[in-house]
Amino acid sequence: MSSAISCGFCSPLRLAVRCSIATSIVHNETILVKNNDVFVKKVMNNDKPVIVNFHAEWCEPCKILTPKLRELIEPLGDLDLAVVDVEDNAELVHTFEVKAVPAVIAIKNGLIVDKFIGLVEADMITNLIDRMSGKKNDGA
Repeated sequence: MSSAISCGFCSPLRLAVRCSIATSIVHNETILVKNNDVFVKKVMNNDKPVIVNFHAEWCEPCKILTPKLRELIEPLGDLDLAVVDVEDNAELVHTFEVKAVPAVIAIKNGLIVDKFIGLVEADMITNLIDRMSGKKNDGA
């Protein structure tokens, strides 16, 4: 129960209600994909839609896109972000035919429902996130 969780900032007597409300907020999970097993378990079998970001440390556009995706998805409770380093996950790169980074795929119910490659306009990113989180109807 959320009221039993202490946030460390609230006095038990003075701010019990405010603390309880603050600790009941649900945030998404950022999944750092280390191998295929983690990908299958946490992405393909996830109950929530997942935005999968294939990136590389040496990729300059990735250094812009990855933090932006985290910023936009982090506050959402109904959408997760998975980050896949292409250097460490050659099998996933091959499976999803990633030819360039950054590459972003949207997975819902274990199926790819959308994707884009490269650093795209902000509207395209927010529209994808809105559709995946249910803010816009995508029919998927």
